[in-house]
Amino acid sequence: MSNLQLRVISAVVLAVITLGLTWLGGLPFRLLCAAMTILIFYEWTRMCRPVAATGLGLLPEALLLVFVVALVAGLPASWLLLLVAAMVVVTVIVASMHQTSTPQTGRWDASGLAYAAISGLSLALLRDGDRSGLVAILFLFAVVWATDISAYFVGRAVGGPKLAPSISPGKTQSGALGGAVGGVVAGLLLAASAGAGNLAILGVVALVLSVVAQAGDLFESWVKRRHDRKDSGTLIPGHGGVMDRVDGLVAAAFALYVIGWISATADHPAQGLFPA
Repeated sequence: MSNLQLRVISAVVLAVITLGLTWLGGLPFRLLCAAMTILIFYEWTRMCRPVAATGLGLLPEALLLVFVVALVAGLPASWLLLLVAAMVVVTVIVASMHQTSTPQTGRWDASGLAYAAISGLSLALLRDGDRSGLVAILFLFAVVWATDISAYFVGRAVGGPKLAPSISPGKTQSGALGGAVGGVVAGLLLAASAGAGNLAILGVVALVLSVVAQAGDLFESWVKRRHDRKDSGTLIPGHGGVMDRVDGLVAAAFALYVIGWISATADHPAQGLFPA
């Protein structure tokens, strides 16, 4: 079986599972977010931890486990955000007290905890348990997936100057522009089909999410390049690791969560964008 076939099959399977759990919402979707949080942190530490860095022991993993339990239990946003901040602070303080760990290990672990936890938190709280949450997540998926697909095909067809050659040599400026256009079109189509009335605002939101998704992709590429890795992992056949597949999605999810929080509340952000 060719690498392309593996990529297609893996993408279809992942899409079916993700959309099914998204439709169910509630506990099944929070479990999906919890699993993603764990896998992101696992891949992050495999990339960023020096082999000899043992000063923190299993502290970061223990802190992440506490967060995952709180996420699955459905604790309010204020508690989850406070827990994320506490995890980061505790990790940095403990790392600074242990001379056996390499100087940057604690900072990378703290960054990984924040990155993984915020990713799961944003998606879980966006979905919530009502129709607004379902539409918000589908809107997010439409924008990010269309951005990724459009950027790939436009970049290959048009080519031109590179977007960030020192970070990701394959990405082009034409692809980035094509991805943004595709993301906005897909987001507006999804919003219109869901009966949303504020299409002008949602068009701007879709553009922001598309740009942020591409920035999230570049950020993960920078982390991999910084640690001399081609892929974040090998879990997904033909695709690499989980981080390789969700880098743009989790960045855009956090952006949409913040926008929804500003428009509504931290616990029900989707209602500010897609009123029931």
